[in-house]
Order: sequence, then structure tokens, then C-alpha cells
Amino acid sequence: MKSIVVTGGSGKAGRAVVRELIEHGYTVMNVDLVPPREPLSHFFKADLNDLGQAVDALRRAAGTVDRRRSPLGDAEAIVHLAGIPAPGLAPDAVTFQNNLMTTYNVFSAATLFGLERVVWASSETAFGLPLTRTPPVFAPITEEHPLAPETGYALAKVLCEQIAREMHRWNPGTSFIGLRISNIFEEPDYAAIPSFWADPDLRKWNLWSWVDSRDVAQACRLALEADVTGADQFIIAAADTVMRQPSGELMARTFPGVPVRSELGEFETLLSIDKARQILGYRPRYSWRTTLDPGER
Repeated sequence: MKSIVVTGGSGKAGRAVVRELIEHGYTVMNVDLVPPREPLSHFFKADLNDLGQAVDALRRAAGTVDRRRSPLGDAEAIVHLAGIPAPGLAPDAVTFQNNLMTTYNVFSAATLFGLERVVWASSETAFGLPLTRTPPVFAPITEEHPLAPETGYALAKVLCEQIAREMHRWNPGTSFIGLRISNIFEEPDYAAIPSFWADPDLRKWNLWSWVDSRDVAQACRLALEADVTGADQFIIAAADTVMRQPSGELMARTFPGVPVRSELGEFETLLSIDKARQILGYRPRYSWRTTLDPGER
């Protein structure tokens, strides 16, 4: 798959994904409402809340209109990152409607044009974040952990995972890979990490997890390339937490009744990336521990 559509390619994760794909020889079309900061790829403006605009964007990318107007020739897959990126940025109902419908429209357009694969942004919030009403059942959390969406944002993600399963059932030629992505940091965001250390409660809402945008990009590329079929989900997080305290100590202090795997590494992520490692070949390349000055670490 060398011709890819990226929705939301102007956003934090999208910019990294577009760059990663181009660096690995892909031709990319960015579909977004907002033009990108850097013109790395062809840009097509579309409101994906409108099914017609989603179909038009994919029609152009799939080469079903005049080839002189198609930047890709024949798009083979889509990375869907467009949407309101977190709860609390808009009224809950607005976030729910936007993220559910944009994803439904993109999935529909992808199957209409017979794209081989849809890689899309699900979310860590599916597991019950901020973990106040529903604490974790075990740690590290894996893909088998019960889902407990607590916001319209999280509920839309969970429903979109079901939509992916049903659309694959209707269209077995299109596979769907949902990435349950942790809280995304770009390198300049690392400067905020020391502010979390004095009070572990500040970040208990997602078990002190995070992920660099460049590792999200790696995960998206690997998901495009992986030998997988069907509709499946993978947790994508950094290999470590944002804390200087060991992960086992954080769990014992904050969630004392939650079972923790005995072989847990010292600073190991509490959102398990084992499945993504094993099936996608995902290996996080970035950590704040090697980037912040020694005095800050």
C-alpha cells in the first residue's frame, strides 16, 4: 500500500503521520478542514461530517475521477485521525456527534471504494478514563480489559469500534485497525512532565501513560503494513510512564486493591503495548527520560 489518505493530517498526530509515511516512500493526501502548517503533501479541504464530502474526498484519492485531478492515482488505504481530539474541548453531545458521524462517513466511503485497510484513532478513554467511577480491573490494562466509556468522546470511540466490526462483516475485503492511543505529546510538551512528579494524582486518570506523536506515526504505518485481517484494536502508548516513581509503587499507592502483574518493569507503561509489539511490530522509539536534561529527570 503506497498511496494513503490521512484525515486530520493537519493535527498533532496527523502531522507526524504524514511525515512518517512520506519518509517511508508513501504518497499522501491530507484531508482536513484546516490547512497544514507545512505543505508536506497534497491537501484537500473537506468537512467529514458530510457524507457527500467524505465520499468526494475518497473518490478523488481512489482515482475514480479524472486522473489529472487525482493526487494519488489509486489510494489503497486510509488513516483516519480527524475529529475532536479529546473530551472537554466542546460540549459532550457535540463531540459525540462529530466523532461518531465523521468516522461512520469515512468508514462508509472507504468500503464504497474498496480500500484495503482503514487504520483509525480509537482511544485509551474506552477503558473508563478518568478512572474515578470505574477503577481499573487489573494492570497493566490490556485490550481484553472491560470497556467503560465515561464521556461522549469515549462512547463514540467504543461505538466506532463496533461500527468497524460490522462494516468489515459487510465488506470483508476492507480490514479495520483501531489504535487505542494514549495521551499524545510532541517533544516540546516534555517540558510539562516534571510538573506531574510531586502529585501522582494529577495523572492517575490514565495510569500515568503517554505517547510521543512520532510513535503514533510509527504505529499507524505499521498498522498499514501488518499482515492482519478483520477488525481489531491495539493499545498504543509509550514504553514508560510520565513519572519518576516506579509503576508498581504508583499502583500500590493510588489503586491498592487492583491486581498488578508481578513481572511489571520498573517504569513500565500501565497501558500494555504487548499486543501491538507482537502483532504490529511496534517498538516505541521516544522517551522523555532520554530527552530532558539530567537535572530535570
